[in-house]
Parts: sequence; C-alpha cells; structure tokens
Amino acid sequence: MRSSPLRPVYRLLTSIERRVSWLCGKGYGTATIDQEVKMIMKMLDRLPSLSVDIGGNVGEYTAELIRCAPGSEVHVFEPSTRNLNLLRTRFNGQPKVHLQQAALSDVAGRMPLFADKDGSGMASLAQRSLGHLNIQFDVIETVEVRRFEDYWKTCLGSRVLDVVKIDVEGYELKVLQGFGEAITRTQVLQFEFGGTNIDTHVFFRDLWRFFEQAEFDLYRITPLGVMRIERYNERDEHFLIANFIAVNRRTLG
Repeated sequence: MRSSPLRPVYRLLTSIERRVSWLCGKGYGTATIDQEVKMIMKMLDRLPSLSVDIGGNVGEYTAELIRCAPGSEVHVFEPSTRNLNLLRTRFNGQPKVHLQQAALSDVAGRMPLFADKDGSGMASLAQRSLGHLNIQFDVIETVEVRRFEDYWKTCLGSRVLDVVKIDVEGYELKVLQGFGEAITRTQVLQFEFGGTNIDTHVFFRDLWRFFEQAEFDLYRITPLGVMRIERYNERDEHFLIANFIAVNRRTLG
C-alpha cells in the first residue's frame, strides 16, 4: 500500500493530541504522588487527621501524606504479603500508621490477586489481558477481601475520613460500592482511572454517576493543577492513566 502524503500531518496532529491530553491530565497519572498529595491537601484546605490509603503497595503515598501532615493517622490496605512485609519495615515505630493485609471490594471473602510478578504495583483482583505488551498475569496469591464500611464502623468508629486514596488497578468502583454510609463521611477522595478499567469493564460514566449520586464534585489532576469536570462527556472515556479528586460538596462545597 502506498504511503499517504498526509502521514507526516497525522503524526504531527497525534503528537499535539498527546501533549494536549497530558496537559489536561490524561496520561499524567504516573510518578506524580507529590502532585497528587499537594492537590488533595489544597482541596481539603487543612491538614488531615485521619486518612485511608487503599492499595498501599510499598507505601510511597502514605509516606508523602505523613511528610505533609506529620502525626496524622493513616490506615493502609495492601493485600500482597511481600508488600505488607515491606510496609511493616518501612513504618516500623510509627504507631499512627495502621497496616491491614486485605483487598477491598463490595463483598467480603477471599479472592485471587493476579500480578505479573510478586509485589507488582500492577496487581489486581482482575486478571488483566496484556499479552499485546508481552505481560502475563500468571502470579496468583489468594487474599482476604473486606468491605470498607465494615472496617469503618468496627475499627474507626464511623469517624470522619479526611482523605481517602484508592488505587486498586481497576477495582475502584467495587471498593466504592463497599463504602456504604462511609462515603457520606468522606471529605476528599482520590482515585485512579485508566487502562485497567478496560479489563474490569468500568467506564468513567459509572464512576461519575456514583459520585454524582453521592453529591461529590469531580476534578482531574493535571500538571497545571486541578481541572473541574462539570458534567459527564464521552470525551472523558479515555484509558490513559489519570487521577481524580472527588470533593464532598455537602461539607466542603
């Protein structure tokens, strides 16, 4: 097939599209923890006293929270045995960091945790299909799964949650559906959306509807700050990694 004379133009337009998307936060969701915490603190407008890190991995987010709000209480959920051992070592001697070896969802029980390697940051309760990237999710660990509302009532006394961060590789909506009444006591919540949602078949529209019903405003984190998502649009259905902040409009609006 003969090469199109417009090929250089398409390459230029694609490059511009990628750059503009990145500036709008689409694809800006990797290695940005300092920016994420900075923006969530700005939206909260005070230092948090109680935070929850769901999908703690090796503790980078929790460490940044503590750096910005020394002495704050943080509850971390991480299902991987390898990562939990790393977390125990990292936060040894910090009594306000509470570690829970569990995944969260809308039901309690036990489920397989799939990963490309032990302790991977890509681990998920969904077995992702990434053969096109030569990545196989064939490392499996059976883990405990809890509903957050149960933990919130029994271990946190139904207290106000200043900051909640959810990064669970496509299972964010399931985690939120397990919040129950706890969502009404959440001030600011950060979540990730991206390629993992292809595997879990969760669209941005599903998350938008959840937060709209819960009376939260949504913002996308960008290199320039936060961008308000005023209404749902199909253009938001992108699968480049992005981070969003949901703000409880009843208490912070």
